Amino acid sequence: MTDAGAGRVSAVTSAVARQVHELRAARGWSFEELAGRSGVSKGMLVQIEGARTNPSIGTLCRVADAFGVNIARLLDPAEESPVRISAAADAPVLWRGDRGGAAQLLSGLGEPDLVELWDWRMQPGETHHSPDHPRGTREVLHVLTGTAIVDVDGVDHVVRAGETIEFHADRAHGYRPEGDEPLRLVMVVVTPSGEWDRRTRTRRRRPE
Repeated sequence: MTDAGAGRVSAVTSAVARQVHELRAARGWSFEELAGRSGVSKGMLVQIEGARTNPSIGTLCRVADAFGVNIARLLDPAEESPVRISAAADAPVLWRGDRGGAAQLLSGLGEPDLVELWDWRMQPGETHHSPDHPRGTREVLHVLTGTAIVDVDGVDHVVRAGETIEFHADRAHGYRPEGDEPLRLVMVVVTPSGEWDRRTRTRRRRPE
């Protein structure tokens, strides 16, 4: 990894540590409470708040869901503005495949529902599996190049370049390229707002 790449990873790790601590403190939650709500172990949460680990995309999803925010909120707490332009080069890379693939979180909106915009690039042989998201979450994927195999609840769906798939993402799902051609797709994730408790599978309004 280049020095610039390492610097971006360090910046993301520090931002997540700060935001998780502030969100947890604002709610008066212990590590045990957040662990129960998110399904992330107490030990991992301690590591995250101490900026001693670079959490996976799955871990970030679970922590963000518990707080009722999107992943972008954990990375960039900047105030919303009427217009905001950002460069793809500045977007954080939150997933890296073992053959050079990567997923960047291009943008995220927090109201009224949680919306995330992703750019995914996957190399042949790479696979990403996602656990179920909170109830009511939907994903929309548009394939730009290559062919995607989208597994939703154990059923494979073939999505070719120029095609779009929409599905309920509150169940196990995953993506992989078909054949020997690289895959690139854009993804929109929409999750109803509110704190999600994985223990009870219930959502409640996020505190203002």
